[in-house]
Amino acid sequence: MDVKSVLVTGAAGYMGHHVVKAFLDAGYQVLVNDLNYKGVDERAVRQEADIFSGEKNIYQQMGEPDLLVHLAWRDGFVHNSDAHMKDLSKHVTFLKHMVDGGLKSLSVMGSMHEVGYWEGAIDESSPCSPMSMYGIAKNALRQFLLLYTQEKDIVVHWLRAYYIYGDDARGSSIFAKLVQAVEDGKEKFPFTSGKNQYDFIHISQLVEQIVKASVQEEVTGIINVCSGEPVSLGEKVEEFIKSHRYNIQLDYGAFPDRPYDSPMVWGDPAKIRKIMKG
Repeated sequence: MDVKSVLVTGAAGYMGHHVVKAFLDAGYQVLVNDLNYKGVDERAVRQEADIFSGEKNIYQQMGEPDLLVHLAWRDGFVHNSDAHMKDLSKHVTFLKHMVDGGLKSLSVMGSMHEVGYWEGAIDESSPCSPMSMYGIAKNALRQFLLLYTQEKDIVVHWLRAYYIYGDDARGSSIFAKLVQAVEDGKEKFPFTSGKNQYDFIHISQLVEQIVKASVQEEVTGIINVCSGEPVSLGEKVEEFIKSHRYNIQLDYGAFPDRPYDSPMVWGDPAKIRKIMKG
């Protein structure tokens, strides 16, 4: 697959601006779309059309890219926001029209929250029973997309992400909230039990995986973009505090663990490791 031009939606988001820069640095022509372009590399070409307009010629309006990396998603860190179900049909329509317009390669960001409660490694055959509106919407979008493109001439990658950290001043993760607490002069940080083990991946490593997975066609379908190694939340946050030399302590047990969070869950890294070695 000869990819020359890449359209990145959600280009100004937590992942988006990193992904845009990585594609540009790798020599691709990069088209970008978002509601604003704060922090987006100025080498990218802005495509100002509304991706949720419902117009059938959106592929042409977006500059007819070889590859679409669809990162756009509202309220991704607010798992039960009304936006997830409200926007679902808009994502479906946009992707359908992009495919029908002639798009040849598509990567869409998925989430471990599609799976819901699960203990152990998640692979592409793991059953999905999402327990949040975010997970339900992502799961439905994936089901639609893989079914709709089954007999289409298009390469599809569903990139299932796990627990992302890094660039914490921009994010809304536990690490971002901790940074804010330190900046606010707090000495204690309310925390869960910290015992749950997750698959943590730094944003820089994640972006490298997104780019390499998206420009190849040998490995398709659901691909875990992950480290493949479970680490306890408490251990990871304590490590984060120590590495940044923050003067703050975790108040363990101040918050209950969420009922849909597994005591131990991680992504099966077999497919992404094959891609990264290729």
